[in-house]
Order: sequence, then C-alpha cells, then structure tokens
Amino acid sequence: MSTPLREVSVTEVKRVTTQTLQEMKRDGIPVSMLTAYDFTSARIIDSAGIDVILVGDSASNVMAGHETTLPITLDHMIYHAQCVERGVQRALVIVDLPFGSFQGDSRKALSSAIRVMKEAGVHGVKLEGGSAIEMSVSRILEAGIPVMGHLGLTPQSIYRFGTYRVRARDADEAETLMQDAVKLQELGCFSIVLEKIPASLAKKVSEKLEIPTIGIGAGSGCDGQVLVTHDALGLTTDFHPRFVRRYAHLDEIMREAVQQYIADVRSRSFPADEESY
Repeated sequence: MSTPLREVSVTEVKRVTTQTLQEMKRDGIPVSMLTAYDFTSARIIDSAGIDVILVGDSASNVMAGHETTLPITLDHMIYHAQCVERGVQRALVIVDLPFGSFQGDSRKALSSAIRVMKEAGVHGVKLEGGSAIEMSVSRILEAGIPVMGHLGLTPQSIYRFGTYRVRARDADEAETLMQDAVKLQELGCFSIVLEKIPASLAKKVSEKLEIPTIGIGAGSGCDGQVLVTHDALGLTTDFHPRFVRRYAHLDEIMREAVQQYIADVRSRSFPADEESY
C-alpha cells in the first residue's frame, strides 16, 4: 500500500486509540502530537486532524506563567483536561501527571491516575522517568490505565539536572536511557516521549522498541513528533530552543488585532449601526 493511501486511512480514523498508534508505527506513518489546555484550542487542533493531544504540565509555563512545570497541581491538570476533553472528537487525549503526584509512592500514583481518568474522561496518562518510577507505572497499568513514558530531558527534574541541556550525550547515560526505554515497554507503556536527546540515540531507541516513540528535540528518527502549541504557533516568543519550528506568528496577529480594536473604539467606528440593536 502506498504512503498516500495509508495517510488517508489514518485521517479517516473516527477515534485515535493506543492501537492506532501501534498500527501507525507498523506502517511507518509518523504520529503528530500537540499540547492543548482549553476547550477552544483543543477543538481547533482536533478538527485539524492531530493524532494525539497532550494536556501537558507545560500549562504551568504557558498558561500560569511559572518558570518551571513544578508548581502545577493535580487539580489544575484535571481542570485543564476536562476543558480539553469537551473539545475533542477524534484525537487520543493524554494527560501529564504533575510533579509530586506519582514519584516515590505507587499508591498515590494510582490514585492520581484514577482521578484523571474518572474526572476528566481522557484516554491515558504520561509519567516522566524510567526505572525509578517502575512501581508507579506498574500499578497504573495494572488498573487498566494506558501509560505513555517520558525519557531524556524530564522537566520535572530540572532542579536535579540544573540545566535544560541535551541529555544522554555520554555513553553511560545513553545506555541507561536505552535500558529504561526497554523497561517501560516491558511494563506495558504504549508509547514513550524522548525529549532533547541526540538524534542518533533517539533513532536507535525507536528502532529497538516495538512501541512508538514521540520526539521533541530528538531528531526525525522517532515515530512521531510533539511540540507545545504555544511555541509552534508563535504565541510564546521568549522561548527559542532549536527544536521549535514556528508555524505562525499569532502574537503579532493578536497584537495588531487588539490595536485595531482600540483604534476603532476610540474613533467610535465600533460599533457601527449594523453592529448595534
């Protein structure tokens, strides 16, 4: 079957599932994933045909204005997930478990995941980390909740790393990452995000695993790609990592629109007679 025909079949999927992603990896069709945090954005992104929507803890940065992802709470994440879920008809919706909701306590991890699934009605959760969170991942999976892993640069551990530099450049860390990826697959994760690692390593991990990898700053050898929507659409302009491609400059469009609105109000050209009752 030719690539164009396979792409059409993916587009026609009524609801993307974890099985859909597995089939896409098998057929060599890259998975597209973006973040969303509210109903309106989620509805637009979903209608465009995105495969996966991540309700990311990056909401802590782009929605709440925090420097890191650490301050956002489970309650905050559930609220954002509820808003997103109402706007989605096709995409697979995955939610980040935030810092403090799963580390070091597998029972708490399961409770957090159950709350997300029951209260938000989404399709799975994402956890940062490898072997250190094995028990948490296992408990959540045993409850029947799909889990997406996340290796490489894990922003919830930023104070331990001390920098947002590329991870796993040295052989030891690269080997640990490969082992963690295999372990997450063996536990039953349906996919793994690989963030800010060498492209050559990401390609090796992707080729070794049977489950799809989703890259962010990890090169084109992954089985899919994810970006923060605010970065991709140019709503955030003070963040310039090399892996972000700006597909629009909505900050400029919004600023110009607001300036025109102000001018129209002050000139009394808005509202016009046809915009009045």
